[in-house]
Amino acid sequence: MSSNNHKSLDEVHASVNTSSKGGFKKLLAFIGPAYMISVGYMDPGNWATDIEGGSKYGYSLIWVLVMSNLIALLLQSHCVRLGVVSGRDLAQASKDHYSKFINYFLYVLAEIAIAACDLAEVVGMAIGIHLLFPSISILGGVCITVLDSFVLLFLLNSGIKKLEAFIISLVAIIGVSFFIQLWIAKPDMIEISKGLIPGFTNANALYIAIGIIGATVMPHNLYLHSSLVQTRQFERTPKEIKKAIRFNIIDSAVALNLALFVNAAILIIAATTFFNTGIEVTEIQDAHKIMAPMLGSTLAPLLFAVALIAAGQSSTITGTLAGQVIMEGYLNLRLQPWIRRLLTRLIAIVPAFLTIYFLGEDKTGDLLVLSQVILSLQLGFAIIPLIHFVSNKKRMGEFVIPVWQKIASWIAVSVIVFLNCQMLFNKVNEWIQDSEYALLIEILVIPFMLVCLGILLYITFEPLFKKPRQYVSSQFHGDVARISFDSPKPYSSIAITVDFSTSDNKAINKALQLGGRQAHYILIHILESTNAVMYGEQTNDHERIEDSANLLAYKNQLLEQGYNCEFKLGFGSPKSVIPKLVDQCDLLVMGTHGHTTFKDILFGTTVESVRHRIDIPLVLV
Repeated sequence: MSSNNHKSLDEVHASVNTSSKGGFKKLLAFIGPAYMISVGYMDPGNWATDIEGGSKYGYSLIWVLVMSNLIALLLQSHCVRLGVVSGRDLAQASKDHYSKFINYFLYVLAEIAIAACDLAEVVGMAIGIHLLFPSISILGGVCITVLDSFVLLFLLNSGIKKLEAFIISLVAIIGVSFFIQLWIAKPDMIEISKGLIPGFTNANALYIAIGIIGATVMPHNLYLHSSLVQTRQFERTPKEIKKAIRFNIIDSAVALNLALFVNAAILIIAATTFFNTGIEVTEIQDAHKIMAPMLGSTLAPLLFAVALIAAGQSSTITGTLAGQVIMEGYLNLRLQPWIRRLLTRLIAIVPAFLTIYFLGEDKTGDLLVLSQVILSLQLGFAIIPLIHFVSNKKRMGEFVIPVWQKIASWIAVSVIVFLNCQMLFNKVNEWIQDSEYALLIEILVIPFMLVCLGILLYITFEPLFKKPRQYVSSQFHGDVARISFDSPKPYSSIAITVDFSTSDNKAINKALQLGGRQAHYILIHILESTNAVMYGEQTNDHERIEDSANLLAYKNQLLEQGYNCEFKLGFGSPKSVIPKLVDQCDLLVMGTHGHTTFKDILFGTTVESVRHRIDIPLVLV
């Protein structure tokens, strides 16, 4: 049975202790979450928009990168504040506040954003593999990217700090690679400074700018950051909360400015190498080919390919975590990370594979830019709830954002929504005029856009006309409720899971202590073999015979001691079968299992799934 109060990323929640550290060491203890976020700001989707923007419009779109980074800094600071103060991530906060319909709509949009982001990472990684190993086609590289799904699982199982260290090392590779490439390219600093002046040369420049914004301020990063800051354990006092907010914002400022450097470097290199020489490049692989003759160095394209793979690998890890945060927050649904990773990756691989297979490898650039435009279109639906939550005095208490941040935030989201609406209007107009499917667009696309606009307006103005739902308390521990003392009732039916290991002895004895001789005991064992999964109760193999004999031996020992006992044999997955078998019991006692790290990754822990599906007390021995 799912709980509405589960902790965000429960397996690593408050796993990094910062309380015993002071000064600079305390700051170092908080360093990490923002670097996990920053990789999303320099993923292959960014590369595509930056390369196309630089090669087509020179340095003129640098101001879009700077503006996007300032917006990102402001919004990520809001995520820090929400997660640290309320102890809820953005998805959980939305579930607390909105109706089911709105939450499902926001959830679907968030999943689309993750799929679009993962699409960019699949294509980017595939291109990077192809550039380093030309014998492997981009299509082959797309298939290979399935394998990187398992890197996250081993890293996360080793602890959040090791995962963060891995991400930081990849970020360092990307940063060093582009620093060297900038040094080789020798761009004109005066021309770069002119690119800080806002303006668009034409409608297509607006489309690229929207892609740059979507690639920089990514919706799923807002959900993920509000969760990752909760991996730090600190004292829940006003003084320590202020420190946690300050240290996390410092972490964000350093990491996101590094991301700005990488994005600006890509655009500047594209402008210096291609725009200034009259070569228009829209494909990453084309940029790689031309770099060596244009820059007179074979090192630049090699660094380019290595950095691209590092960007794709790091981004795919954070995308998986964001998917877990969103699914658990909105739906209270938890999947094993490897299942979540494969589902997300397969959703991204299918459109990438079909596009490359039918339209050719020269369309990957268009696919990457489109994925980033889709991300930008999702932004308003994540930013507006975030602003409302951190502006609410009841939720945030004394840590509510100041007025100047509210004003700046609403200006930022207004700019993003306005640019998106203008871009959509231009594109739909273009489609209707040029497309043979104009009627289909008018019947399906335009009504859907109007529905999205209506919901966007609703979540924007909802606090003005609707009485807010019950918020999570903004107090550090909430109001202490009076304990309602009930007369203790003895357990009448106690279920005990057994697996015929040494842990059974402890589990059975613990159950006997809790129930005494008055309780009825039910010994439960689950057959997980292929036969058991396929044939259920019709299974009649050697394993069933042996396990039944073992259960009977346990039962007879208990009967000899005067305890009332029976046993039940289940078939299939323990995670789903155990909750059904204990439906009529008062208490479930489970012993520890013998899984090692690898088995936990492969199978998951039974107790984690069982505890979300039962509504009776669970004792873990």
